Amino acid sequence: MLSLLEVKGLKAYYGQTQALYDIGFDLAEGGITTLLGANGAGKTTTLRAICNMVRTDGAIRFAGKDVTGMPTEEIVRLRIAHVPEGRGTFTTLTVEENLRIAAYTRSDKGEVAAERDRVFSYFPRLKERVQQQAGTLSGGEQQMLAIARALMLKPRLMLLDEPSFGLAPLIVVEIFRILRRINEEEKVSILLVEQNAALALDLATHAYVLETGRVVMSGPSAVVKNDENVRKSYLGY
Repeated sequence: MLSLLEVKGLKAYYGQTQALYDIGFDLAEGGITTLLGANGAGKTTTLRAICNMVRTDGAIRFAGKDVTGMPTEEIVRLRIAHVPEGRGTFTTLTVEENLRIAAYTRSDKGEVAAERDRVFSYFPRLKERVQQQAGTLSGGEQQMLAIARALMLKPRLMLLDEPSFGLAPLIVVEIFRILRRINEEEKVSILLVEQNAALALDLATHAYVLETGRVVMSGPSAVVKNDENVRKSYLGY
């Protein structure tokens, strides 16, 4: 498979504090890659660095194009959608308004209504609540809305940060099932940051393990899942 995203020698900084040290990884076109690691390992920072939301050094290429240092809004226009931890929806706006705002960068305005209908096919619960304020939705519904907003960009790549955080197990299973459908049916590539390592490894085809801002292990998800250190540290057996 061709690489859609290539990251080489990536460093990231918060002020004078360095958070990433020469991170490198590839994400295959149409694939799902997960970043695993404990809190503070640099997973969220890696997603922010790809979107140029923190100060970085190194090289980032997307679809063969050098996007290092590119303004965040231009990265979005390349159809890279970021679903941050905490969901990031506009809580005082309705579901409908959230989806409409999410499509503002698209030039094919005539296709936006059709895209919304396709999004509702994945999230029928949102269609039932289309005129409801986002802030009054349940936690699971808000996470669904965050993913739906990202889909309105018609993304080639979706960056997902802790989509299971704070949600009931049954809702988490439902969301991960939908993510698999999105990957298979829409051909959206996914870079997933997730504390639930077992779920992440089941969904992803490739995994990278981060510790204190460095990649310490990588490989096919099945191989990483069977590594003794990963099992003890992240899978609990």
